[in-house]
Amino acid sequence: MENNTSLQQQLLEAGVHFGHLRKKWNPKMLPYIFAEKKGIHIIDLNKTVDHLQETAAALKQIAKSGKKIMFVATKKQAKEIVTECAKRVNMPYATERWLGGMLTNFNTVRKSVKKMQSIEKMLGDGSAESLTKKERLTLSRDKEKMEKVLGGISQLGRLPAALFLVDIGHEHIALAEAKRLGITTFGMVDTNCDPNKVDFAIPSNDDATKSIAIITNYIAAAIAEGLAERQASKDEEESSEDNNENEAKARRLEAEAQAEGGRGRRRGGSSDNAPGGAPKRRVPGNRRPAGR
Repeated sequence: MENNTSLQQQLLEAGVHFGHLRKKWNPKMLPYIFAEKKGIHIIDLNKTVDHLQETAAALKQIAKSGKKIMFVATKKQAKEIVTECAKRVNMPYATERWLGGMLTNFNTVRKSVKKMQSIEKMLGDGSAESLTKKERLTLSRDKEKMEKVLGGISQLGRLPAALFLVDIGHEHIALAEAKRLGITTFGMVDTNCDPNKVDFAIPSNDDATKSIAIITNYIAAAIAEGLAERQASKDEEESSEDNNENEAKARRLEAEAQAEGGRGRRRGGSSDNAPGGAPKRRVPGNRRPAGR
């Protein structure tokens, strides 16, 4: 409970509870509104804490299962924060602008990413040296433009399992594409948006830099925890596999040693000597007469 109180205190200090003007509100946000102060809606931080923890737990599980979570925030005040958090947990992100069809037309977007990577390779390994100065300059400019928009998804080989959005109203195109493809959506929802549009809504101020930072960092920390648990269970599996291999090897060597010992005993037992070491006595008269 203390943990919740301190988290609530941090959210309060970051101004997560400040909503929009009353005239801009969405009535569906009513369950999450605590009060109205000077014409501004105040978000109930108890609800924010509950929803934030629920979202973090769900994202942690997705990360633990090895799937990708894409961060989407093209608002000026959210760009840097979200980019930094996504990079920290090695997840894809779109913070410059949302390319229409980034999810629904994923194969075409992947082609653009491959083109960007091939230009990068050309400029890096010196194969562009044969081109004229003007052509090299054009290539560099193209690469920079593409890097700006596609850099965050360059390592994304397939569609992400989830989307985390800052301001679901602002990112409505991304949200619509995710819905169409059945991708789980998580988002910061202010008092001017419909919380039912996302699978997991975090009622919070999505305009203030401090508010965006505290929520996104909390989410990133949960994802990092999930990734760490995944790595730990992988290491455990590997070490148990190694142990099993070592045990099997030991058993095999033991079996081989026993078999070797058995063969040695059989060879030793077939000699003419009796077990006590005394030579066996031949019984006279048992010899067959020669020539018959």
